[in-house]
Amino acid sequence: MSSVHPLDRPVWSVLTGRQSELSLGLGSALRFAPDYGLFAATPDTSDQSMADLSALVAAHGDLALVEAEPPPPIPGVAVRTSAVCWQMVADEPNQVGTAAFAFEDLTEADAPQMLALATLTAPGPFFARTHQLGRFVGAKVDGQLVAMAGERMRPPGHTEVSGVCTHPDHRGRGYAAGLMLEVAARIRSRGEIPFLHSYAHNTGAIALYQALGFDFRRELVMTTLTRR
Repeated sequence: MSSVHPLDRPVWSVLTGRQSELSLGLGSALRFAPDYGLFAATPDTSDQSMADLSALVAAHGDLALVEAEPPPPIPGVAVRTSAVCWQMVADEPNQVGTAAFAFEDLTEADAPQMLALATLTAPGPFFARTHQLGRFVGAKVDGQLVAMAGERMRPPGHTEVSGVCTHPDHRGRGYAAGLMLEVAARIRSRGEIPFLHSYAHNTGAIALYQALGFDFRRELVMTTLTRR
């Protein structure tokens, strides 16, 4: 019997693995604590697991599943959004040249600017402590953060590149590509493989990711659940 690849169910992999200390659970259902993120998972789609997931929504608010298929109907829970995502992996080392702009490691002092930039640009779910899930780098202009990229989920042997965003007034200057390549290079320096998720309809972003060495691995469905 073949084992399940950790990227096949990335949220379950991290909430039962390297990032388990950031999880909240009710019964068999697990989720990131709300300040870190929306993502949740259960061991299966049994009636009991779905009941536990419903209780988790009731106790801690909206959450999101990232799975091969949408979940079955869940008592007391409504689907708020559902979207097909591409999971992409950079199996080969990324070629990192000299960045055409200055960038720096972001720290806790940058957290307010990071949250403000993510709120403005909506790169994906980003909350008060999402920046603590991994290392982030950013570019600043006159002390103002205008672009960033960092790390989010960390399944065994892999780290997700996430939080990639650029202020609308500073796009077209190569910030996203340069910062992503730096984050990916740092992941590889630890002996891990970079991966990411993108909405399937975001063809512009996918074209950039492919140019940076990320290849399609599989489709997943992101389902956001809310209390009915």
